[in-house]
Amino acid sequence: MLRINNIKLSPDATFEELYLAAAKVIKVKPEDFKSFSIYKRSIDSRDKNDVKLIYTVDIQVDADESRILKRSDKRRVTKSETYEYQPVENKRKSKFRPVIVGFGPAGMFCALLLSRAGLKPFVIERGNDVDTRTKDVHNFWETRKLNTESNVQFGEGGAGTFSDGKLTTGIKDPKQKKVFTEFVYFGAPEEILYSNYPHVGTDKLVHIVKNIREEILSLGGEINFGCKLTDLIIANNYVHGITYEKNGKSFDFETDTVVLAIGHSARDTVEMLYEKGITMIQKPFSVGTRIEHPREYIDKLQYGKFAGHPALGAANYKMACHPEGGRGTYTFCMCPGGTVITASSEEGMLVINGMSKYARDEENSNSALLVGIEPEDFGNDHPLAGIELQRKIEEKAFRLGGKDYTAPAQTVKDFLNNVTSTKFGAVKPSCTTGATPSNIREILPKKVTDNIADALLKMDKMMAGFALPDALLTAPESRSSSPVRIIRDDVCQCYRIDNSLGGVYPCGEGAGYAGGIVSAGVDGIRIAEAILKDEH
Repeated sequence: MLRINNIKLSPDATFEELYLAAAKVIKVKPEDFKSFSIYKRSIDSRDKNDVKLIYTVDIQVDADESRILKRSDKRRVTKSETYEYQPVENKRKSKFRPVIVGFGPAGMFCALLLSRAGLKPFVIERGNDVDTRTKDVHNFWETRKLNTESNVQFGEGGAGTFSDGKLTTGIKDPKQKKVFTEFVYFGAPEEILYSNYPHVGTDKLVHIVKNIREEILSLGGEINFGCKLTDLIIANNYVHGITYEKNGKSFDFETDTVVLAIGHSARDTVEMLYEKGITMIQKPFSVGTRIEHPREYIDKLQYGKFAGHPALGAANYKMACHPEGGRGTYTFCMCPGGTVITASSEEGMLVINGMSKYARDEENSNSALLVGIEPEDFGNDHPLAGIELQRKIEEKAFRLGGKDYTAPAQTVKDFLNNVTSTKFGAVKPSCTTGATPSNIREILPKKVTDNIADALLKMDKMMAGFALPDALLTAPESRSSSPVRIIRDDVCQCYRIDNSLGGVYPCGEGAGYAGGIVSAGVDGIRIAEAILKDEH
């Protein structure tokens, strides 16, 4: 199979034109193609008057491919390298069913692989099933009454369900291909396999999550919603079971394998694990704000006269800078045509995130604007000091917003001038619990706000018009990743009081080993493989 790179076409080009362009590059007739697939598609919008779609395609031809490679430009035509996931052989001898705590991307992919291997995992998830959870979330947004166990952070599908179903990732692990193909198998659009900014959309992700659940159940797995882990049963430095709570009652479940796929917001669970002696360390994380512009405005900044073209969709952006003497500042989890959402999971604390549906056709586009926070900023060397820093920021935001989950927001102009906003301008806030004019510098550490102010000016030079005076900054975005890492050994099991704790596998974002849907899914696969390789 051959891979042809850098085929540039107009957004108006048809699939037939792409087919013909590929044939022209390797000098064969289109009828000689035996197979043809898009490997990657991106948008080159550097010239706003000549926006192009850039394709990489994989083809099989009814001809001698080695001869084609010899006569072709080596930069444009190469041999295609395909990845096919190879399941790990099940060497496990244990009679006990593995327990998976958490049913976000890490827990789902771990449970899926263990189910297919015949292990019938016992899954507990503190939140509700995705349909009930969706009602819980919308009820919170409408009434301001928070369900601390079923919300944007907790429940079937994990925190990523209420984001964008965004599948961009910086990891190089080839297992990410497995995550993408499984999503397509369970109902995601095939374009996620080749799009430069793949996303599923919250509305479609809900159905995909249910399809994954149904396969696990069909293979003998068990998924228990509304069940919170409250204890690990440990003897002789090996796990022998768990204790969980459901509807106010406590239950024990005997097992010798526990996967901790708890998510980055299960702070009470992390505190329990710390009290049990599980070894964990501080981990850098990021904090900041959401910046919100009109969608059509961002589309025009990025695509010029091509803004609104159906082949391009709502415009994305990704920027980073390093203020002199400051911290790295970057955009993150950009939601074109999306909404700013309130994502709290603890009473009296306000958390902001972003969300888009598949169509990405809401009035505004938003992105996190984050600054790196290092352990030296935590205030002390306690392993959980980063969590306490997050809480302090979230408590300040809750108070500043009026103690009813209304979000503090400020125009870019007022933020740069350090003036409290008294009204909003042309950009109307989309926050799901409303926004109130404020000064968000009162919420975030000075080091963070100084870096954001500098970054706004630098990013305005990268994308002229980004620091739109009426653009809105809504705060705080404080849950982009976990501030804690649970240390694991070379077989992915954790430590307790300087010794490996047999049978306990920290997994995914909450354990500090992932940062998004794809990397969490990959880590879930990694942990499933470690369990299958363990011959005990």
